[in-house]
Amino acid sequence: MSQLKGSRLAPGFSAAIPNGGMAEFEEMVRQELEEAMKKELDALVATAPPNELEATRKDLEGFQKLFHRFLKEKGPAVDWGKIKPPPEELIQPYEKIKARGLPSNVSKLLSKLVVVKLNGGLGTSMGCKGPKSLISVRNENTFLDLTVQQIEHLNKTYNTDVPLVLMNSFNTDEDTKKILQKYSHCRLKIYTFNQSRYPRINKESLLPVAKDVSFTAENAEVWYPPGHGDIYGSFYNSGLLESLIDEGKEYMFVSNIDNLGATVDLYILNYLLNSPNGHLCEFVMEVTDKTRADVKGGTLTQYEGKLRLLEIAQVPKAHVDEFKSVSKFKIFNTNNLWVSLPAIKRQQESNAIDMEIIVNPKTLDGGLNVIQLETAVGAAVKCFDNSLGINVPRSRFLPVKTSSDLLLVMSNLYSLSAGSLTMSEKREFPTVPLVKLGSSFTKVQDYLRRLESIPDLLELDHLTVSGDVTFGKNVSLKGTVIIIANHGDRIDIPAGAVLENKIVSGNLRILDH
Repeated sequence: MSQLKGSRLAPGFSAAIPNGGMAEFEEMVRQELEEAMKKELDALVATAPPNELEATRKDLEGFQKLFHRFLKEKGPAVDWGKIKPPPEELIQPYEKIKARGLPSNVSKLLSKLVVVKLNGGLGTSMGCKGPKSLISVRNENTFLDLTVQQIEHLNKTYNTDVPLVLMNSFNTDEDTKKILQKYSHCRLKIYTFNQSRYPRINKESLLPVAKDVSFTAENAEVWYPPGHGDIYGSFYNSGLLESLIDEGKEYMFVSNIDNLGATVDLYILNYLLNSPNGHLCEFVMEVTDKTRADVKGGTLTQYEGKLRLLEIAQVPKAHVDEFKSVSKFKIFNTNNLWVSLPAIKRQQESNAIDMEIIVNPKTLDGGLNVIQLETAVGAAVKCFDNSLGINVPRSRFLPVKTSSDLLLVMSNLYSLSAGSLTMSEKREFPTVPLVKLGSSFTKVQDYLRRLESIPDLLELDHLTVSGDVTFGKNVSLKGTVIIIANHGDRIDIPAGAVLENKIVSGNLRILDH
């Protein structure tokens, strides 16, 4: 058993158990834990109101399966010696996919597609309340606005009907549904389904902390959405997967809603629907070349003859530096995935989607240590037939996780057309500048307060800002710019300033008189 589970065995127990009896003892403990968990989950189901009973039962059945696997798994999830770089034929260069061109009838391709956005996250890490997808990122447009504009543009251009599906969580569902009314006049259908709601478990007893399934404020921190790997089961359980297959839809393109580079790519869709070798590819993971900024990103490997996603959390400590190396693992997962809908249905019905469990430790407000069991959507790559990685341009990976990312996408580095951001032609080299804004800029409202207008970044390579710093209007930043206000100091960059390869430190205040 893993260290966490093994810690339930009191010291000296193993010494008292005869040789060969340890496995039987562990099995006995595991069965006791499973029985105790089942009893607790049954008690939780009994607290559900009649209209939520079926959904609660499905959620907790899913959790019980995950908990069963968690107890069964022993030792590290991967044997490092078996990990190999993927063979070249399983990582196709995007240029090769694009070179095949497009058929004359693009609308026929699009008639088989569903776009799914992962919309379960809150904006708390950027200091915002409510769903992250409702944060304004460009010209007052939110992540959700841009997504809707992209798909509506596709539908109008090709006279087709690509639907948008949002996977919400219990944290985002209510607020998202309220806002969806504003898109009722748009040319696209929008569907939603909820990912599961699982109970956090006490790290010591391995039993749920929750005493009932109500949505009260005090219950908020004892339940959690179990990672985006939950999409397969939740999509299936919602009934929406089945109805979209009945409408003739064949593939979903799924991505994080905060990745502004994740737009529908017609060349990849054509490759899937008109495969050159006649083999139906059920799963495509878009990967891109790793830079030093991406060393923690999951990578595609070959493991026991199959493509497998390897996340940093699965890597033995002794090999973390090797995992981060840009020379051994050259690509990382963008979390832009294309998956066959009938294949999801088949694998779900035969209970064949087996994703590595991520054990995520948390501490509740009262100090209680808990764990939540999660899975990642890309980890299912090994469960589908003829899975493939496609090495796409970096432009398809444009996530907005921090105010530093927000500065880039709000700036003149990008132009916006029909909901899609493209790098400005005025930038001489296509790399994205490295931007590090300090903690004074973490919250979106603080970030906006400190910038009278977004600086010109067209010629910027690297920006570091630390401390109490503000920017006036029409500032231009070029080359490498480092601005550091030490504790107690404040730096106001004056309106119209051009900073090129400059270090600014100390105190610089501009006062109105």
